[in-house]
Amino acid sequence: MANPSIKSTYIERKIISVSNKRQVTIPKKYFEALEFSSEAECILQKNSIIIHPVSVNTGSEFSEQILADLISQGFSGQELLNKFKELSNKVTPAMKRLISEADSIATGAKRSAAMSDIFSAED
Repeated sequence: MANPSIKSTYIERKIISVSNKRQVTIPKKYFEALEFSSEAECILQKNSIIIHPVSVNTGSEFSEQILADLISQGFSGQELLNKFKELSNKVTPAMKRLISEADSIATGAKRSAAMSDIFSAED
């Protein structure tokens, strides 16, 4: 999560160099404020490049919800563990399809997506 002292409407401008290898250095102040790690995502939008930190998705964001749902369905013990593993393995492919659909919509290649497009029958 970004530094709470940085507000979403905050704008600061800084000129940075581009090396012969097309590399740029993110100013330390920005790097720390946005909590970058080892990866950044670049988005080409009209005549601009947007660079933002990549958040690591471990899947743990969904673990509690998956477990709560399975427990409410009566699963326990080894059966709970097996079902949890099965459902957890479906989260990443579904997220990848969600991102792909969003990209297609954002670029205008596709008008909209239905939930059935994201969570296919094999999920």
